[in-house]
Parts: sequence; structure tokens; C-alpha cells
Amino acid sequence: MTKHTNPQSSEPDVHGMLCFSLYSAGHAFTQLYRPMLDKLGLTYPQYLVMVTLWNHDGRTVKELSGTLFLESSTLTPLLKRLETAGLLTRTRNPKDEREVLIHLTEKGAELKNQASNIMRCVVDTLGMDSEMIADIKASVDRIRDKIHSVEKPDINDIS
Repeated sequence: MTKHTNPQSSEPDVHGMLCFSLYSAGHAFTQLYRPMLDKLGLTYPQYLVMVTLWNHDGRTVKELSGTLFLESSTLTPLLKRLETAGLLTRTRNPKDEREVLIHLTEKGAELKNQASNIMRCVVDTLGMDSEMIADIKASVDRIRDKIHSVEKPDINDIS
């Protein structure tokens, strides 16, 4: 692995940081998705909610939050916008008033057909076979899961 360094410093620059590679790849993905999602009237986070509901409608906000690794405070305004767009409904669970159930509307379910080619376009753009994509995804998932499972360092503990 090539170590990129600043000529005035022995410290690695951003190009030597794994977190920067993941961040910049995420940004590149967002840019790749944007024109396709603009045609659907969705942002990338909204698209992730819709994909999740297309695969399993009738989730609670808590379930969506866990699946998408989003805080409720981030997810709630996003869901409100999707509801305003007529793509889903939010209702209290009659069995437990603390839970909010999320259901696709007919319009939201029909949007799945319009979005059906997005993943194929992304895979075609990457030019990688499905095994390579699966391997990279598994590696990134392990990194994410490791970060979620460990105690976060305190800046005062860094020497």
C-alpha cells in the first residue's frame, strides 16, 4: 500500500487514510446516484428508506433506524418529507402507541418499478463482477460493524 505523505510532515495526508477512502467513495456513490434519483424526486437517504420498505413494508421507525444506521432525529424529518410526497404513511401502532408504523402508499409501491434499473446502472458503472462487489461490501460491513462494537476513544486518551 502506498503511503501518501506531506513533504513537510511525516504524517500521512488524507489519501493515506482509510476513512477518507471510504468517505470519498461514499461521496462518489452519492454523485453517481443523484441524476437517477432526481428523476424519481428522491434524495439518496430517501431512496434507502424506500428500498428498505420495498423489501419489507410495514416497518417501525425503530426498525428503519436500526437497518439504516440513522438516528431517529435524522430519520423522522426524512419520513415526513416522504409522507408529504405521498410515498408513505406514518401511523401509531394500535397495539403500542409508542411505535410509529411506516407503510408504502400505492404511489410509493409503484415508484419501485421506476427505480428498478438503478442498481444495474450502478453495477455497470463499477465494471466489477458480482463476486468482487460482494467481497468489497463484506469488508466495508466488517469495518462498520467493528466500529459500532468498540468503545469510542476519548480525545484525552490519545497521546
